Amino acid sequence: MIMKAKKFNSSEGNVWKYVFEFEKAVAETVLYRYENFYERTVLCISVQSGCPVGCNFCGTGKKFLRNLTSSEMVAQVDHVLTDMNIVNTFNIKKFQIMFMSMGEPMLNYENVKEAIKVLNSKHINAQLLISTVAPKKTKEFLDFIELSKKISKIGLQFSIHEANDKRRDELIPYKNKFNLREIRDLGILWHENTNRNVYLNYCISDDNHELSDINRLKDLFPPTIFNLTFSVICSSDENLKDKGFKELSIINKVSNSFMEDGYNVRVFDPAGQDDIGGGCGQLWYTQEYMKNL
Repeated sequence: MIMKAKKFNSSEGNVWKYVFEFEKAVAETVLYRYENFYERTVLCISVQSGCPVGCNFCGTGKKFLRNLTSSEMVAQVDHVLTDMNIVNTFNIKKFQIMFMSMGEPMLNYENVKEAIKVLNSKHINAQLLISTVAPKKTKEFLDFIELSKKISKIGLQFSIHEANDKRRDELIPYKNKFNLREIRDLGILWHENTNRNVYLNYCISDDNHELSDINRLKDLFPPTIFNLTFSVICSSDENLKDKGFKELSIINKVSNSFMEDGYNVRVFDPAGQDDIGGGCGQLWYTQEYMKNL
């Protein structure tokens, strides 16, 4: 496998972005360090070069080049760990590998599945999280449930971002995807088979945090099964850190409402991503790369 790699250092000092050029493809990986690498390390890796989903806030979803192979996914992890001299991942207290940098995992499921198996064998303490907008891939989801039963470190996150299907369709125009009720049912089925909670990724925008939105989410997704992560939606060229700061009071208000009702809630801190283009949909190197194709 031919691979070129570049690294971009954030000014914050605990986030790095790696750009990989494979044959007729580009991929980006973002690395987070919390306190130190052996306390907590998070790697967000790409599963496709570009993305066919086309979320309207995403600069990397405007063009799709190809699926990445399982070897190319594993190579992202191997290179970053070697470059950062993280030699024994078993000693990391919390090690997370997330299939959520660029691309839709369920549209490249067989390669993602193989990468999960390889990474689980190489890093037995690593949590392996798939983040998906839930394209209608029933066979793949059922197989993913079976895989999750065999590998206890697998986690599942749905990127929903809106509390009703009409607005979600406007934000995520990919037509052949499960609706929110179907996502709820899939999450419950996965939970029943794995006894693990499902994560929901909900990005706060200007008009999706009204009381009606909050109540609709609570009605759909019970706290005994679903955890929530809140962050902000930014355009592909908007400063994520500044946007997060401006919306922090709104995010906290929404998250507090869910916590009061017994939900496990996290607020995503985007610090460090803004000056390297590491945020969701903000992979600037990829956008420039694709302009030249």
